[in-house]
Amino acid sequence: MTKKFLLSFLIAASINSVCFAAENNLRTLFNTNKTNICGINIRTFNAKDLNGNEIIDENETSGNFLNAVERLDEIKGLGINTLHVLPITPVGRLKALGTAGSVYAAENFWSINPQLVAKNSELTDIEQARRFIDECHKRGIRVIIDLPSCGSYDLFLTHPELFIKDEKRCSIVPTDWTDVRLLNTGKNGNLNQDVLNVHKKFIDLVLSIGADGLRADVATIKPSEFWKEIIKYTHHKDPEFMFLAEASDSWREPPSKYAEFTPYDKLLEAGFDGYYGSFFNLKDWNADEFMEHVKYNLKLLNSYKAPKSVIMSFTTHDEVSPILLHGEDFSIMISWLNATLPFNPYCIDGFFSGDSYLYPWANTPAEKSETDDYSYFVHRGKLDIFNFSRKPGGGNEKILENFKKANQFRADNLDLISSGNFAQHKTNNPKVFAFSRILKDEIILVIGNLDFKSPQNKISINDLNLKKDTKPEIIAGGDNLKIVRKNLHTDLNAGEIKVIKIKR
Repeated sequence: MTKKFLLSFLIAASINSVCFAAENNLRTLFNTNKTNICGINIRTFNAKDLNGNEIIDENETSGNFLNAVERLDEIKGLGINTLHVLPITPVGRLKALGTAGSVYAAENFWSINPQLVAKNSELTDIEQARRFIDECHKRGIRVIIDLPSCGSYDLFLTHPELFIKDEKRCSIVPTDWTDVRLLNTGKNGNLNQDVLNVHKKFIDLVLSIGADGLRADVATIKPSEFWKEIIKYTHHKDPEFMFLAEASDSWREPPSKYAEFTPYDKLLEAGFDGYYGSFFNLKDWNADEFMEHVKYNLKLLNSYKAPKSVIMSFTTHDEVSPILLHGEDFSIMISWLNATLPFNPYCIDGFFSGDSYLYPWANTPAEKSETDDYSYFVHRGKLDIFNFSRKPGGGNEKILENFKKANQFRADNLDLISSGNFAQHKTNNPKVFAFSRILKDEIILVIGNLDFKSPQNKISINDLNLKKDTKPEIIAGGDNLKIVRKNLHTDLNAGEIKVIKIKR
């Protein structure tokens, strides 16, 4: 290779590197609360269940990178602009859960799960994954790839040096995650370079397919210096690559006495752009507890020099379907809270159509299996991550209509929602929350009843200082509003949420 050709090659490579980094703006979008994220499992995302038995039989096609493209226009039409793709790494087959194995039981961290690859294509696995992400990008959809926190038992057998061992030299099973083993990341000041290098291989893999960000599963079980090293390594290649930590302010201890524990705030200090918060507790909160959590996050995220944000984790693959918890009204409430709170909306595939994630064959014997588990293991009411199951979907038109309407409202009022001031309003009822977003002369007022069994009447909000001739525009909920002496009065059905736009 001549010096002239080598120089040209290096310049071209440099330009391509810069262009790649410039195309990705996910960190900026996330930290300004402008992402709208949906979690998907490629294995089920567009599965072809032809006979309707909700399992993908031998003559049917499970979800893969190529047939996933068919649903991207639907996703864009729903107002979603970011996909969180559950793990795409190969799945362990030994001591497994489910007939396909948990997507979080990583057989390795440096290649693509063959279960996600279309068999009738001449494209390689990397090319198919890249095709899917390229098609996402064409539609303005960003892609976050999930990084499993642990390795499978299969990986332990082939690479025992990557794992923590107890006094008997046995691998460690964290808490009740029976299908995975705890990696040995080392401690601050003494990191395990083998595990660090494995994670750098994972970064190289997801960058090679064009991903825009990473969600770190149970990020708390790795030390802060480990994450600093990984984030620095990644940002050297793509400064806009976004890091989301699965961590919560309500998590207080590690899943095993052998595991490290890095709390959410230390993860943010280490370079993560955001975390989960504890919004999944809404199902159990009263109004004040909910509002205190919102204000807590606003204060926390504003305490860092670098921009940070949080996802509204009301519903994830780890949470029971809102339909089972409090019925369709809870899903509708979540959709409107996602649209109006000052953080990043998040949902899981099937939420927007009211999927209960109840499978008729759940936890029954199976005739065939790709693992050593011959039962259809599932978590009741949660998105299936263990088997070749049907495409998520519940067919609830009321939830779908509200989901679309809420996302469109958020898009039409994005400056107000992403930049407007947040204010809590006291009500005369502990089960009713009220807050507003204010920007210049516009107000978005949100009122919700967290009692999903009983209506709450004669709700009064006395600190709005409204004019007599104010004409509120009701965006969602019933129209039974009155303005009396500058105060707003209303009644709420069980589980009802009202969204009101006011011009001052």
